[in-house]
Amino acid sequence: MNENLVKIIEVKESICEDNNKDADVLRTELKGKKVCLMNLMSSPGSGKTTTLLALNKAFANRIKWGVMEADIDSDVDAKTMIANGVPSIQIHTGGMCHLDADMTRQGLREFNRDDLDFVVLENIGNLVCPAEFDTGSAVNMTILSVPEGDDKPLKYPLMYKESDILVVNKIDTLPVFDFDKEKVIGYAKRCNPNIKAFFISAKTGEGVNELAEYLIGLIEEWNNG
Repeated sequence: MNENLVKIIEVKESICEDNNKDADVLRTELKGKKVCLMNLMSSPGSGKTTTLLALNKAFANRIKWGVMEADIDSDVDAKTMIANGVPSIQIHTGGMCHLDADMTRQGLREFNRDDLDFVVLENIGNLVCPAEFDTGSAVNMTILSVPEGDDKPLKYPLMYKESDILVVNKIDTLPVFDFDKEKVIGYAKRCNPNIKAFFISAKTGEGVNELAEYLIGLIEEWNNG
């Protein structure tokens, strides 16, 4: 793949009747290949791509990774990742607001990378649909930005129930917004008592190293377990 060009994949709607079973099959396939897949979800504008760019600095020379950028249209995010040295492809969903396991498999098949330890599926910006479909990932992570408010887990509980990791981004804006860190953790744990929370500023880098170390631990455990 020409590193200066974005490979765009037009995924087709899955014909699999049982997505959960298909997702388990995909997880097993990736486990055998020693590839850890993370499904990254959030609302638009929470800072998914910016967080990935911040993590890229922390991952330097430690893991080999790539990103599948999912969107209804455009290739802006994939171009951004490639410009920063991260192998990326753009997945277009043809108007659908989610990816399922077979759609994820279609993207992975066209990625043409066999040397990666870690692949991030940056899902479509939406707090409802992406949480409803298992993509075959080993870990699910959601990002909530401070300007969105601390009550999002109450309004969109399924997103937090299905996520293993909650990243609260843009903590550099805490002095400006009425956002309670203890409340957001409490609300998230109502949905998922085992959710792991991190507070970061992708802009300033605060908290990013701690998140990166945790992710590297998960990747190593998945790939070597």
